[in-house]
Amino acid sequence: MLTRADNANIDIAALMADMGARARVAAAPLAIATTGQKNAALNAMADALMDGQADILAANRSDMEAGREANLSSAFLDRLELTPDRIAAMAEGVRAIAALDDPVGSVIAAWDRPNGLHIERVRTPLGVIGVIYESRPNVTADAGALCLKAGNAVILRGGSDSVHSSRAIHACLVDGLEKAGLPADAIQLVPVTDRAAVGEMLKGLGGSIDVIVPRGGRGLVERVQTDARVPVFAHLEGLCHIYVDASADRDMAVNIVVNSKMRRTGICGAAETLLVDRKAAGTMLAPILDALDAAGCAIRADAQVRAAWPKAEPASDADWTTEYLDAIISVALVDGVGGAIDHIARHSSNHTEAIVAEDAGAVERFMGEIDSAILLHNASTQFADGAEFGMGAEIGIATGKMHARGPVGVEQLTSFNYRVRGSGQTRP
Repeated sequence: MLTRADNANIDIAALMADMGARARVAAAPLAIATTGQKNAALNAMADALMDGQADILAANRSDMEAGREANLSSAFLDRLELTPDRIAAMAEGVRAIAALDDPVGSVIAAWDRPNGLHIERVRTPLGVIGVIYESRPNVTADAGALCLKAGNAVILRGGSDSVHSSRAIHACLVDGLEKAGLPADAIQLVPVTDRAAVGEMLKGLGGSIDVIVPRGGRGLVERVQTDARVPVFAHLEGLCHIYVDASADRDMAVNIVVNSKMRRTGICGAAETLLVDRKAAGTMLAPILDALDAAGCAIRADAQVRAAWPKAEPASDADWTTEYLDAIISVALVDGVGGAIDHIARHSSNHTEAIVAEDAGAVERFMGEIDSAILLHNASTQFADGAEFGMGAEIGIATGKMHARGPVGVEQLTSFNYRVRGSGQTRP
């Protein structure tokens, strides 16, 4: 992996064009690779991740030390850090992807026409995918494995803060490819930290890249959505809400809210705003806020919440549209499920929203009227995750409405074509 100093001596455009051309060549055999070949590569990758744990941890220590010297936030460092448990989870995620049904070649729908034509809609690989991500080195393994299972070549561009970790993980992926007899260029990692490499990817590398998937902060995703000349699967941020209805079970509400916010504060599925039914303020508000406070969460609230729970800090207008990715939550009282729906419509990023309620009418209204990618009932927002959906892993959560929405797993990394079989028919 080349440093910033090395970048000055490299023709970035030529480097990236070559990577794109090699990825396009690798995509052809991947598109027709058997399920057995792909699964053999994935399981070999998982073995290599476990065997290479010491090297990965050493590389990650270098990134963590540099991150601390750069005064990165605690939330950022949490996303960056790898531990033996996280590496084991990464390897298990790759094995889980291997265990998934192969989407390539599956028939989505089939029908016969009166003229005898038999028509099938069949899943096909997208081709070459560019993945641009920040801080989370585990995305290297998740993205590489998912793209492979879906028959795609991938060009990975990790953040400069996780450069050593991503390089160590990528070496394990290449090892798995080679052991299974698949092209090493099927999973490439951009070897430079220069941001010009991102610019070249967004141009499409001369037609080599079919889709871009950004995974990172608002600045990265906005740049990708503004500058990309190829389709993008993306979300700007995870501004997730949890609404506690008057009909909710109080103990359940406390547990779900605390888990939604505090299990891991730095992930996009962490709750950032708590909405409480005004009718339940007397019974629900204090127990929930006391539990959040005890867990170390800072609370910013509207005037009505502060009147009932004076320890809260005043919430500004910006708090309702801030993805904290930290142990901070904004809290407001609302007029029932209608008030919650109105608040979410004004402030949500359309990522994930949850309702805690026993009233079936309130639940159905919440589910039917909110247009976010993921909606949960009586469950933590932290379940907004491809692995928790049974997808093995995900590249990210897409909040758009075209092609992919919600967790982007193997099926979302395919397209389809129509296969029409006849017996000599001609059109009059």
